[in-house]
Amino acid sequence: MSDPQSPLESGAKPSRRSQGQIVVARALWYVKPGVAEIRTERLAPPSPGQARIAAEYSAVSRGTERLVALGEVPESEWSRMRAPLQAGSFSFPVKYGYSATGVVTAGPEALVGKRVFVLHPHQDQFQAPESMLAVLPDGVPSRRGVLAANMETALNAHWDAGTALGDRVLVVGAGIVGLLTAYLASRIAGTDVAILDVNPERASLAAALGLKFVSPTDVPRDNRIVFHASATSAGLEAAIEACAFEGTVVEMSWYGEKPVTVKLGGAFHSRRLKIVSSQVGYVAPSHRGQLKHGDRLARAIALLDDDRLDALVAEEVRFDDLPGELPRIWSSSALPPVIRY
Repeated sequence: MSDPQSPLESGAKPSRRSQGQIVVARALWYVKPGVAEIRTERLAPPSPGQARIAAEYSAVSRGTERLVALGEVPESEWSRMRAPLQAGSFSFPVKYGYSATGVVTAGPEALVGKRVFVLHPHQDQFQAPESMLAVLPDGVPSRRGVLAANMETALNAHWDAGTALGDRVLVVGAGIVGLLTAYLASRIAGTDVAILDVNPERASLAAALGLKFVSPTDVPRDNRIVFHASATSAGLEAAIEACAFEGTVVEMSWYGEKPVTVKLGGAFHSRRLKIVSSQVGYVAPSHRGQLKHGDRLARAIALLDDDRLDALVAEEVRFDDLPGELPRIWSSSALPPVIRY
């Protein structure tokens, strides 16, 4: 029996889309404080303007996502803190997350087979608008690609800060966002960069990125810019104390409902210090007239083309194991693992 003719051999016009089939997908849902479960859902073939992605990796955030998982998002922020492709609503149940990579399996032919980054919750197969897909370059593996959302946060913080050649910069908090912020600062010519953390185990991560690690007993002073990313009152206070005259603290932490105590007496006013908020929901004012969110994301992904950054995604857990692993992830002092599908 001979093989059937392909559409091209038979004279038919090539299809512009790969429609896919109805599939059953599995997604992580936070169902009550500290408790998550995997639920199934049916995905119809993607409609025009959509693509289907088979997930390879996703990342959890010990900052915002942890607050979501524990039910600590203030009701006043329920609308503003929605993830782009979130399902459900705060407080529970909610399907939340914003850092996934995978391969396009259906949708526009130009995208099928491409590896992409998407701001999507943890799910093994999902669909997203084509406009939200960012193609990963060959130099950025899918596993490292889950850092794109964190890199975008770090990039936006530097735009908010106006970091310049030769600046003296300190980053307080050596989590993923803090490490990426310090990493970007170190790539600016002439900068003197250090990163501070109370956990000495983070020193090896800083070294992997070529960064100077300091403890609370040897904090460099007179920094023109101090980025605060520890989400603690003590960290914010250390950031203020480490500023130079008329220096700036760029506050990157989000505390949810947790109150923050900081001393604004002493030399805060006489040294003319500033505290500036940086949040990734908007492109920094310095670049907002030129760039859209997609442009900023593309720049952040391009900045991931460095093998040293693999040190930040060294541990992984299987998606099937994620509900049981989350309590450990939230309480651990190690960097959060990536999720493998």
